[in-house]
Parts: sequence; structure tokens; C-alpha cells
Amino acid sequence: MTSLEIVTGAGPVGSTVALQLAGQGVNVRLLTRSGSGPEHPRIERRRVDVSDPEALCTATEGATAIYHCIHAAYNAADWERELPAAEKIVLDVAASIGAVVVFPESLYSYNSDTVMTEADPRSANGGKRGVRTALLRGRAASPTPTVSVVASDFFGPFVRTAHAGERMVPKVMAGKKIRVIASADQPHSFTYVPDLAAAMIAAAHNPALWNSVLHAPTGHALTQRTIAEAFAHAAGAPPAKVGVLPAWVLDAVGKVHTDTRELAEMNYQFAKPFVMDSSASEALLGLEPTPLDQAAGETVDWWHAEQARTAAA
Repeated sequence: MTSLEIVTGAGPVGSTVALQLAGQGVNVRLLTRSGSGPEHPRIERRRVDVSDPEALCTATEGATAIYHCIHAAYNAADWERELPAAEKIVLDVAASIGAVVVFPESLYSYNSDTVMTEADPRSANGGKRGVRTALLRGRAASPTPTVSVVASDFFGPFVRTAHAGERMVPKVMAGKKIRVIASADQPHSFTYVPDLAAAMIAAAHNPALWNSVLHAPTGHALTQRTIAEAFAHAAGAPPAKVGVLPAWVLDAVGKVHTDTRELAEMNYQFAKPFVMDSSASEALLGLEPTPLDQAAGETVDWWHAEQARTAAA
């Protein structure tokens, strides 16, 4: 009998996990409030509010794994109000059906003054960083088996609202100048979303890796300039034109603009080296990061397809 696995959320991570599972012959039930998500014969899209325990319990009956990929608006207040409660519901429902829960996770809870490894403490306090720390502690305290798979800034198909998303890729493809935050030339880790999804699936299917925090396979640290140049090369576009929006500008604007303040809180990730090491997890998972030229090419191909679809609509 083909297994059933659940994905909550149809953002870049949820969509990619669902498609990879379906490609492996797994029946997937994708739960969102809108019923959205990628189309595939093995993906059943359902309108389900995962904050409703009864609805979630009904939708997950018979599942062996839940990939919890929902998020909230990018601010600490919404995160603190919504995410812990949603995770508790998912963990409780998973316990009732005997399923493992796999979470995509960020590097926010780490002390980033050195290269970040799986063995490092995850104990940052305050703001969005403190919320991530609290979520990790909640998972560790739960009797439900969990795996948290940590990634750095995303790029790849389906990735829009990210530093290497719509603010960078389509503009570089068109030969337009981009402006990056803080510094164009500090080492920075970028995670290709299909590599994160593959790690989440491999971890879910290997009980020996449950109740752990792993790092998604992530290539050598780049810079914002280097990844922009990779997209330009993949697109056959002119060399990337990269300007910089200084961190102090975001700090100043953030004093009077809430959304900018939330972004400025993370300036430290781009003003100095922000590097993760995934080698230990790669060995456990039997996975490696996708080479940059291939990942950049697949990202550009997805953007070309999106632009063609939009033009035809």
C-alpha cells in the first residue's frame, strides 16, 4: 500500500516537498487555507486550517509523516502569536496518529560569530531570533518525534520573497541593477530549496534521525554579488550590476517603518560573514548540495516559465 504523507503550506518549501514526494511515488495531501499548491496526480490539495485541531486530525488520518511548512507574516509579534500555538496543534495531532513531524528551520537561533554547525547551541534571545529558539525548545520537549532541518537564505524555484528571490533573479536576468543589503561581498550561505526538501524527506524516512536538528545540504558560502553573477551567467545576461543598501539606512528607516525594522533586525547576517557548515548532516543523510551552476540554471528556468505564464494569462 502506498503511504500517505502530509504537507502543510504551499510556499516554496511546502510546494517543493510535495512535488518531490509525489515524484517518489508517495501520496501527498497538501493542506492550505486556500486549497492552493502544485498540481500532480499524487497530490491531493485540501482546504484545511491547521490551527483547527479537529479539521487537522481528520485530514491527517492514516499519515506517517507531516512536513509542517506554514509560516506567518515576517514580524516577531505575529510569529510569537501564531507559530507556537500552530506547532503545538500539529505535534499533538501527529502524536495521536503516530506520525513524525519535520520542520524547515532557520539559522536565527544561532550565535553567528563563527561558522555554524549542528553541534552549536541554539539559544539566541529577543525578537524573531528568540521566537525560533522557543520553537526549537518546544519541539525538543514534545513526546512526538520531530526533525528540524536548518537552512540559510533560500533560492530556487518557487522562491519569491527572499534576498535571492524576486528582488534579485528577474532583475539580473533583465540586465537591471540590483541593490543588496549591507554588503555585496561578505561570505554568506545560501540554501537551494530543493536540497532542503530532499533533506526533510530523507530525515522523515529514517527513524534513526528523528529527534534531531540537521543542516540542509548547503554549498560553500558565496557572496550576494557571487550568487547574482551565477544567475546572470545562467540567464545569458550581462554581468550582474550590484549596488548596496547600507545597513545604517535600514536601521534609520526602521525607526519609523515597522516592516523595515523587522528586516533591519537581521542586518547582521549580511554585514559580516554568515556561514553554515552542513557536512555532518550530509554524511548522515547521504546527500550533497546541488552544484551552483545547476541550481542557478534551474532557478532561472523557473523564472522564465513564470514570466511566460504571466504573459499568457
